[in-house]
Amino acid sequence: MQRASALLCSSTSITFKPFQLLNPNISLHFPTFELSPSVSSLSRSPCHFSLVRARGKSSFIVRSTATQEVVETSDTSGLDLVEVGFLSGVHGLQGEICIKPNTDFPDLRFSKPGRRWLKQQLMGQDKIEEVELVEGRPHPAQKSWILKFRGLDDVDQVRQLIGATLLAEEDDRPELDEGEFYTRDLVGMRVLLKETGQLVGTVANIFDNGGNDLLHVLLDSSMEVCNGNAKTNQLVWIPFVDAIVPDVDLERKEMYITPPKGLLEVNMRADDRSKKERRQLEWKERKKQQKRLIAAKKKLCELEQKHVFDGLRFGEKSQRSLLADHIVDVNSTLLQKALQSIETSSKRWNVNEEINALRARVSECTLNVSRECLGFGASEEKVGSNLSFLQQGKSLYSEGKVSICLVLNDHETEQLEGENGALSYLHTLLDDEQRFLKEEERACVPLVVVSPEHAIDALQKLFEDNDNFGFESEKIWFLKEETLPVVCSSPEEPKKHKILMKSPWEILKSPVGSGGVLSILASHGITDSLSSLGIDYLQVNSIETRSQPPQHNINPMLVGFVSAKRAEIGIQVTEESEVKNFEMIFSLKFLKRLKGRIELEAVMKMNSHVQKVENEWIESVPSEPNSFEFRSDIYRVLSECSSSDKICLMNITV
Repeated sequence: MQRASALLCSSTSITFKPFQLLNPNISLHFPTFELSPSVSSLSRSPCHFSLVRARGKSSFIVRSTATQEVVETSDTSGLDLVEVGFLSGVHGLQGEICIKPNTDFPDLRFSKPGRRWLKQQLMGQDKIEEVELVEGRPHPAQKSWILKFRGLDDVDQVRQLIGATLLAEEDDRPELDEGEFYTRDLVGMRVLLKETGQLVGTVANIFDNGGNDLLHVLLDSSMEVCNGNAKTNQLVWIPFVDAIVPDVDLERKEMYITPPKGLLEVNMRADDRSKKERRQLEWKERKKQQKRLIAAKKKLCELEQKHVFDGLRFGEKSQRSLLADHIVDVNSTLLQKALQSIETSSKRWNVNEEINALRARVSECTLNVSRECLGFGASEEKVGSNLSFLQQGKSLYSEGKVSICLVLNDHETEQLEGENGALSYLHTLLDDEQRFLKEEERACVPLVVVSPEHAIDALQKLFEDNDNFGFESEKIWFLKEETLPVVCSSPEEPKKHKILMKSPWEILKSPVGSGGVLSILASHGITDSLSSLGIDYLQVNSIETRSQPPQHNINPMLVGFVSAKRAEIGIQVTEESEVKNFEMIFSLKFLKRLKGRIELEAVMKMNSHVQKVENEWIESVPSEPNSFEFRSDIYRVLSECSSSDKICLMNITV
């Protein structure tokens, strides 16, 4: 992937004086050199392309292949240095240290002995010192490497290097094969609309946002994309993907784009606030974040989890910011309840036993229907005597009394995209008016989408690219699934439980499960928002693409059945003995009374983590279950119902 290189903005040369990184009693000095003023080169990330013909000239389809290595130039030494990783923790007692890579060439950067450089911030200034790499090897259980530097032979020496950035020579890179080029070739290219040939602007920079690369394009003054008015020095973001940038002509230094409708407008600043006003707003937002962090730290202190804050004292700014976000995201109230569940000895709850008990109940609140009766397109002939429930459900949807909550259960990043991915399946479902709502009825139906954190951006883009599938943008919420920190207890203090750290700047977390949907709806105020919109019922459907074949329908008959019986909860289950997915109806009155309360269960799991021992970070790789993860099943909410008669069960037959 491509990434943008950082620019050195100093207007004067900065000379670094000799200093010692380590113990003053150890005579270990390194050569010194001077950094040049305001000199930086773009990273030379290679990109593959294949030659095609377009409008009679050579053009190329771009494929990005390399990760950014930020370039820093030194006039004194004549070297261009690139950042290849940061030192994250001590390994063992022989002076070895772990590094988190920031390069696509880890074998070259970390296993080949030779000169390297360390950059640390001391006394408010960046200090760069030369070191000699003796050897390096991949860590067997982590996405990191273990390095050994000459002259650094004990823990006290290398401990002082934690948080430092490792630099290497930029020229020491693999030779590019034929059909590859560097990202610096893209900067300065003219960007034109493929259909008309109109000049859009010039590529000013390239950034990696984690999913795909982004072109930062300086618009040409002739472009009128913001309220019909041209603006000078206006920058827009353009995703560097084949669908939007199909052709790149290296010889003419031009690229042709086919932007979807609204792309150029959506990421431009729509207001005319002054720079001072924008800074004031940014300052207020930072103050709010600081207050949230202080409040979150206070709650974690009450739970005796102060060790989580260790990473705030060192490391890069981005790393400390990441840890601050993790701390703020912890649901301390839910965590406290989860910790109590470890001590609570109770029979393991079984969802299938509960559902089978409901099936065995002879009641007016049980309905047996065939799968052909599901969906808005079910025929009256198939529905038969249950037609009144179907009509009542359709009426509730058309009157704007029902909201839909879709829950994505796929947690693997690679399962998001592709022909069989969750996004493709969700796209197909939302386009199917027989299984989902008709498009003309969607404007009055609020939609909540709950998914793993890594899928949020892709989901938002999917909706943006498809005009929100007919839903109103103001009535769509994208929520990260509820997660809780993973904890462990020590043999010395079995009743005290400690949050585990994935790295010094990351809390190790695990998803709570389907029950977390109810918690997160309450904590984000979604229940109150839906109530203010006049919603009476919330239909919650899990989207599990790994079930073969996937079968999902928005079932209006279920909400009609619940409404007719004046019930609080409706459950749709199949004849299968194992309950995998869930389709449920909740009345808003019940959800408001519930206030997000969920029952949690502690489950023993095996988790690798890092921990600080005598002021050094070490990695722990267990050989047996060593920690607790917390789970909650949405069906456990049945116990919160005021009466069993308030639960409706719809059995789906073949």
